[in-house]
Amino acid sequence: MENAMRIVDVREITQPISSPIRNAYIDFTKMTTSLVAVVTDVVRDGRPVVGYGFNSNGRYGQGGLIRERFAPRLLEADPKSLLNEAGDNIDPDKAWAAMMANEKPGGHGERSVAVGTLDMAIWDAVAKIAEKPLFRLLAERHGREANPRVFVYAAGGYYYPGKDDDALRAEMRSYLDRGYNVVKMKIGGAPLTDDRRRIEAVLAEIGSQAQLAVDANGRFDLETAIAYAKALRDYPLFWYEEAGDPLDFALQSALAEFYPGPMATGENLFSHQDARNLLRYGGMRPDRDWLQFDCALSYGLCEYTRTLEALRVAGWGWDRCIPHGGHQMSLNIAAGLGLGGNESYPDLFQPYGGFPDSVRVENGHVTMPELPGIGFEGKADLISVMRDLAS
Repeated sequence: MENAMRIVDVREITQPISSPIRNAYIDFTKMTTSLVAVVTDVVRDGRPVVGYGFNSNGRYGQGGLIRERFAPRLLEADPKSLLNEAGDNIDPDKAWAAMMANEKPGGHGERSVAVGTLDMAIWDAVAKIAEKPLFRLLAERHGREANPRVFVYAAGGYYYPGKDDDALRAEMRSYLDRGYNVVKMKIGGAPLTDDRRRIEAVLAEIGSQAQLAVDANGRFDLETAIAYAKALRDYPLFWYEEAGDPLDFALQSALAEFYPGPMATGENLFSHQDARNLLRYGGMRPDRDWLQFDCALSYGLCEYTRTLEALRVAGWGWDRCIPHGGHQMSLNIAAGLGLGGNESYPDLFQPYGGFPDSVRVENGHVTMPELPGIGFEGKADLISVMRDLAS
């Protein structure tokens, strides 16, 4: 058993996912992501099992932290200390603990993104070693029934140089044509009067075929958030997302008095402690609001299970979670643990976003293929980049 199973290498490359788009807060002209490969000595189908991971868009690549702190801790750990009790697979929680050794509490910033990136790759490897899709492995571990059919919505509607209302309408129409029935657009990057015009243009385009969500990306102070709330409540929106700074729980709580419709936030909270504080102090309503915690930005799935436990204690259903990020890791969690769905970027942040090539959106849902691991091997453009790193 001494040499039966171990992580033999961790590789990282920081890659551009740049685009001329912008939201209310940032542009994406210099956006990057970290791609990692966790190489094991386990052989399946004649080749070593490699787990892959990357961080979600909106946070930059974490190469320095991965290479200097977290990957070395994985490689320096006693291999037996990372195994499950049966000794036949890596234990992701033990690997997580090894990565977080000698880290003080708090500081849930860029560190959480680096660990989340590696955690994704470890879970991919664990499910491949078990020769199961990750969503089925998760359902088994949590005593739940896996549901391979997952709700997804199309995120877009960014501000873009020269993009007029006709182009915005055409973009949203293209999502409906691809099977989506909920679409999302950005607000807060233009004056309220302009944003109202943009919203009304999209609503006119989609009619009764779909619902529209809007996302302010944390741009507003309380006064502006309330002004938008008063305007937005006239529309039949799917949700009003991240009006103010993600840590301004008082703003979020006050906003509920002015906006009776569904609100969404949480993508920029990076620990179960911050998630718990949102539920305690943010005025979020479990009968209508949505939580968008993204495991790839918040220490990974090991931490996400602690976040889900915090939700349970606070009286929230896991089906109120629709994670940010549009990646297959959250899709697997949604299918395995019964989340409410997942974000999707049909046209952006490729090749990292989206689904395996065989998957189609039908009536706002996708059906997970039975691929071992997270399913990256089913997406040709993505797995070619991943295998280049691993080789």
